[in-house]
Amino acid sequence: MNETTTSLLTLFAVIGGGLALGKVSFRGLSLGTSGVIFAGIVAGQFHFEVPRQLGSAGIVLFVYCLGTGAGPTFLQVVRHHGKVLCALALLMLVSALAAACGTAWLMHLDVDLTAGLFAGSLTSTPALAAAMERLPADSKVAVGYGVAYPFGVLGVILFAELAPRILSASSAASSHSNEPVEVRIERRLVRVENPGILNKRIRDISSIRNSNCQVPRIMSEGKLIPVPSNYQLQLRDELLVVGDRNGLAEVIDVLGEEISNPGYTFDVERHRRRVIVTSREITGKSLADLHLLSRFGITISRIQRHDIEFVPRATDRIQPGDALTAVGEESGLEKFILFAGHRERMFDETDLISLSVGLVLGILVGSIDFRLGDNSIALGLAGGPLLVGLLFGHLGNFGFIVGHMPRAARLILSEIGLSLFLVQAGAQAGQSFFRTITENGLMLCVGASAIVVVPIVVGMFAGRYLFRMSTLELCGAICGAMTSTPGLGAITAKVDSGVPTASYSAVYPFALIMVTILMPLLLHFV
Repeated sequence: MNETTTSLLTLFAVIGGGLALGKVSFRGLSLGTSGVIFAGIVAGQFHFEVPRQLGSAGIVLFVYCLGTGAGPTFLQVVRHHGKVLCALALLMLVSALAAACGTAWLMHLDVDLTAGLFAGSLTSTPALAAAMERLPADSKVAVGYGVAYPFGVLGVILFAELAPRILSASSAASSHSNEPVEVRIERRLVRVENPGILNKRIRDISSIRNSNCQVPRIMSEGKLIPVPSNYQLQLRDELLVVGDRNGLAEVIDVLGEEISNPGYTFDVERHRRRVIVTSREITGKSLADLHLLSRFGITISRIQRHDIEFVPRATDRIQPGDALTAVGEESGLEKFILFAGHRERMFDETDLISLSVGLVLGILVGSIDFRLGDNSIALGLAGGPLLVGLLFGHLGNFGFIVGHMPRAARLILSEIGLSLFLVQAGAQAGQSFFRTITENGLMLCVGASAIVVVPIVVGMFAGRYLFRMSTLELCGAICGAMTSTPGLGAITAKVDSGVPTASYSAVYPFALIMVTILMPLLLHFV
């Protein structure tokens, strides 16, 4: 084999090995795509090298896709109920920045190691990219990231395990044992037996309206059909209830009794649609305000937001880019699709010309220098494409530019970009990783622990005493500010509420963007 073939073979073998490492799970914990950087570090010990330009191209692609995904909801969240949550996230990230600067000063760490500790403690790949772009090619920033990353993951999970006790969790959380409770969306067929709810509409029953459950279908002639818009509950009616396992019990008690071994069928293709929201007529409004059942004869059984799926309450507000599972008759579904702004062709195709324009504009914006007194600062290859991606994702279509990418295309492109960046970062760090660990291992571990603990403690006290947030909302917000999906998983495994997921979804994109902006400040002050 020639040199080019060998290099390509090694590159994809290391990426594949890293992704396989990321799939390994220990007690529910796994590295995910970040496993690539550790595979790259090992390969770097054997003089494996990846061109810096390839890593730069990867991070541009990754952060641009990240921006287009967050764009539809980012400004909406900040303008509405996310203001307090975003204020908490900003306070936590600034405290993490201060902890990193303090760690560098007390332990006399170099700026590159400090930047790596900051990015790794927050498990933030965009922050790592922002640091690597501004530091020399032989910097040790990826070494610091590799050391701090496990502390960032485990620290937030430990907080998730202890938070309900420390913060005096609500009765919903405290009434459960310490054994993890799996939370997932399930269906139940229920027979109406409660005479107190007869001749009432489903939305008039408060215990159902305020729960994370929906009643999208009713049994008719052996088949489950969409609930008619004028439907009133009748004795012995059989209803399909959709919700999480723990929330279903209360709704079943209100309606009547669960039917065991139900032999039902329903026509998925005709009566269910997945609708992506783009219309401003629907965004920002709650399901109760929209009156979808009376207007279109449809029910929203699920919402997918930031790759998290949940059953909505009547008070939940629709955000741009939400993927709604709508159940109803064909005519009503078609009308609702038009009302929500869903354009099927646009959301199934990737416009490569628009993608190219977005990437070019992102690189150009990132290269602009902004003067701060005698110093200048630029968004760089991490910040520029992220900003342009947010703008394109928020605006949608303008002129010939299509700001949206289908979710599947966005995920695969971002995964490819992230893998290329991480393998280059790992290979670069591998040549000095073990030597640096030998010289500074204990100090790096202590520094990483401080950068993880300080923002969590600040977030707990600020959320409880300054912002007066509920325990579950605060737990989700802290996980979002630390950009920790494993932490959210640990929280949702202990409680039966969708509140942590909602607050996490509001904070997560804001935190990803802010940590990228804060990295240049860290490099300036250290």
